[in-house]
Amino acid sequence: MQYAVLGTSDLKVSRICMGCMGFGDAGNGQHSWTLDEEHSRQVIRRGLELGVNFF
Repeated sequence: MQYAVLGTSDLKVSRICMGCMGFGDAGNGQHSWTLDEEHSRQVIRRGLELGVNFF
């Protein structure tokens, strides 16, 4: 994974950002296409394994 410094801080973030709009409870939100907690955790875990740290 490639990382970049965020602005003028010392914080290094992955160049790939994982959006989280698709994670949640489809029955209790605005979008019927969101992933449930179990599947959301799988996606997030895989992102972390690959080095994503910018969500």
